[in-house]
Amino acid sequence: MTSRRSCLRLLAAGAALAVMPQAWALRAAVDTPGPQLSQTQSRAFQAWMLRIVNAQIERGPSPRWTHRDCAGLVRFAVNEALAVHDAKWLRANGIASDRRLPPEVELDAAQAGLRNRWVQLDGSVGHFVTALALVQNNSRLVAREISQALPGDLLFYDQGDEQHLMVWMGARIAYHTGTVTPDDTGLRAVDIKQLMNWKDTRWQPAPNNPNFAGVYRLSFLS
Repeated sequence: MTSRRSCLRLLAAGAALAVMPQAWALRAAVDTPGPQLSQTQSRAFQAWMLRIVNAQIERGPSPRWTHRDCAGLVRFAVNEALAVHDAKWLRANGIASDRRLPPEVELDAAQAGLRNRWVQLDGSVGHFVTALALVQNNSRLVAREISQALPGDLLFYDQGDEQHLMVWMGARIAYHTGTVTPDDTGLRAVDIKQLMNWKDTRWQPAPNNPNFAGVYRLSFLS
């Protein structure tokens, strides 16, 4: 519990000060080195990540996606974007082979090892990671202004006892509510204007919102 509280205090401080989150994010990146994708690979990865998130929203969650919450959506989309997108993969994910498919990411062996490799708060590596550990140990801060986001970037919110992630899609923002019912998959997609004017101001991705920690980018992307 002490470690978690320390992490929350650190993240809250980062949301309040402009300089501190950058130093914190750089320290996390240094502490967790690993394979990097080139700019070409990164763009292809981001395109696949968006295609996979879109498929979950349009077709419904894949049976292969477990742990359905906001961090689970990111983990699933990242891992599948790093997969080999051959005919077998397309069939398993219900994605049609057409001209709209992004180019293949073309990973080497070390880069392919990024799949299911998440650094936990304690520094260990595993298949599972929370929203907090995902941004603290597996991402870097880009900015607190949404205008700096690229497709595939993560919007991180600290609501005190709970943390939440959203995915910047370019024109829309996708997220999972964390709850699932027989009639509701929990998946949502809203446009930026709608979210910036959200009645519950805790969810507005604005620099003056103390609950919005900022825009984060996966550490392995260029």
